[in-house]
Amino acid sequence: MKQLDKILDEALTWELSDMTLSNRKNGGEIQKIKIRPVIIRDNLVFQAAQYTKTQVFHKNIEESQIKAWVLDLIQNSFKQTQLRTGDREYTILSGKKGNITVKERKIGACRETDKPNLSHNRKKSYILPEGTPVPFLVDLGVMTAEGKIIRSKYDKYRQINRFLEFIQDVLPELPKHRTLTMIDFGCGKSYLTFAMYYYLNILMGYSVKMIGLDLKADVIRHCNELRDKYGYEKLEFIHGDIADFEGTDAVDMVVTLHACDTATDYALYKAIRWNARVILSVPCCQHELNGQIKNDVLAPVLHYGLLKERMAALITDGLRGQLLEVMGYKTQLLEFIDMEHTPKNILIRAVKSGPARGKDSKELAAYEACAGAVCGHLTLYRLLFPDL
Repeated sequence: MKQLDKILDEALTWELSDMTLSNRKNGGEIQKIKIRPVIIRDNLVFQAAQYTKTQVFHKNIEESQIKAWVLDLIQNSFKQTQLRTGDREYTILSGKKGNITVKERKIGACRETDKPNLSHNRKKSYILPEGTPVPFLVDLGVMTAEGKIIRSKYDKYRQINRFLEFIQDVLPELPKHRTLTMIDFGCGKSYLTFAMYYYLNILMGYSVKMIGLDLKADVIRHCNELRDKYGYEKLEFIHGDIADFEGTDAVDMVVTLHACDTATDYALYKAIRWNARVILSVPCCQHELNGQIKNDVLAPVLHYGLLKERMAALITDGLRGQLLEVMGYKTQLLEFIDMEHTPKNILIRAVKSGPARGKDSKELAAYEACAGAVCGHLTLYRLLFPDL
């Protein structure tokens, strides 16, 4: 224990290169923690990135508190800790009975490039980097002709790149040796549609047929004009309603960003009918359940309109995720963009992983029990199971 105390005293300084705690001892939501030093307002603090199965949460810990916090995690929560500082690397193993084993290895002097970056706001490496002009971003008013991001559009620029990171993550799930068919329902001005096509077709070399669908005829006309200007031959924009769209028989990936209320349900239903390999959906305006939700136990909370609206939105998206699980999709609900930029920040990511579970499955029973508890059902449920 004295050895561990000494190691932590020496390591938990601004010279800490990296520290990772992993291999959870007991059940818990946090699966892994990575710790690095940062300077905030001229003070040294330690930023902890806490990883669950689907999300990452960050917290900053004061220098005076970090040792006790880490020591408690090593003793009670994690079996293994990897720690690198200066010219030393440590592996710390913690047993069930609290016994600690430390393995030390000399790794050579720390090179200048290996030294920790103490900047709290490190410059992020984007898929579409600033400084490289991208034609559609220039025409859509996000970039200047020199590739500089227009300040008022920086949030949009970050949103586009964040979405492309999700696309990058799911590429291994998509076929590589044939043309991929993708649909963006409710494409609007088509920032993301153009970004997906540019990334997949131009940057990555995938053969892609992409369709953007929206109710606004003037927007669709403008998007097709830009498509012609760039020579994106396999990108098409169509004027129409999601619920009525029957323009293809097979789709590999369905994207829907901020499709309002039940439009998201129709988009998810279409994707399931097509047996789409990947679904990426950022819902908004979940009015349907908000108009139904009722629970006597929760009545004191639901009395407040703002809380009722937020609870209805969260329950709606959770139930949508459960229905996707019923239909054979491995589903995650992820943070799409920081809450400070938009409250509509939950992304449903679903990847086809097996056959549908069916009407007698425990997954569907769980959905029905939850929906029954709030006295409401979703359009997606009615579309999937009209006889129920």
